Amino acid sequence: MLHAHPEHDNDPSAGLHLPDESATLTAGERLAGTLPARLTLYLRGDLGAGKTTLTRGLLRGLGFTGKVKSPTYTLVEPYKDSRIAVYHFDFYRFTDAEEFLEAGLEEYFEGDGIRLVEWPDRAQPYLPAADLEISLHVVASGGRQLALRALSTEGQRCLEKFAAPTGTPPRAP
Repeated sequence: MLHAHPEHDNDPSAGLHLPDESATLTAGERLAGTLPARLTLYLRGDLGAGKTTLTRGLLRGLGFTGKVKSPTYTLVEPYKDSRIAVYHFDFYRFTDAEEFLEAGLEEYFEGDGIRLVEWPDRAQPYLPAADLEISLHVVASGGRQLALRALSTEGQRCLEKFAAPTGTPPRAP
């Protein structure tokens, strides 16, 4: 069940328990329906927390039908065969933030597109700010806990659409 915080209009966050992989894929698909043409999302969570599974669901929700893989060794996987260009980054293997600049990755953050960034702290201070932060954590009782936090106006709009009950139009910004 999605837990938004409507009693705190200034609390730009929502949470959701994902009992299995299917629920994680569905959450990604649902998130895809909220996305504008340009957004930066930070994906946080331990190894195996479901970041790539959520990304796979998001890409499916955007109409991408190809293989989705983790960019752990390639640093970035571009997906341009969907409704919106998506760039999935993974900076887990960075030993120094300068590697972001050395790899010329800053150009991916110019213009339209969705940027999904795993391990963003390893590219700071060079990485642009996130619009939406997504955290995934494995829970002892089973499944995962998904938390979303808006960090910009665009992120807030996405969060409101995501948190809106199915079939209910989101509130106007």
